[in-house]
Amino acid sequence: MEHPSSVPEVGASAVNVVVPQELRWRDVRRGEEFELQSITVRLLPNGDLAAKAYGRPVAGGRGAYVSFAVPDRPELVDLINRAADRAAELWRSHGAFGSS
Repeated sequence: MEHPSSVPEVGASAVNVVVPQELRWRDVRRGEEFELQSITVRLLPNGDLAAKAYGRPVAGGRGAYVSFAVPDRPELVDLINRAADRAAELWRSHGAFGSS
């Protein structure tokens, strides 16, 4: 049996997901319109998923780095769940750090 102190405490894990063109949406923050192009999905310590969307100003330029809520649309929920499943596959088959 492992000693409890030998098990690292993991706070959260995150993956960035590109939103396909056909699923992108626009939202306004601080008077500026953004096209949401990516979603950061976090696996919380209790096993739940959390997600926030990020994008670029429609008018161009860098704009502010602001997060947006992900709309409750079935196709976005599916994208997030499939991305989490894919991330789990990648984590499961990782090469050990420092092994190359």
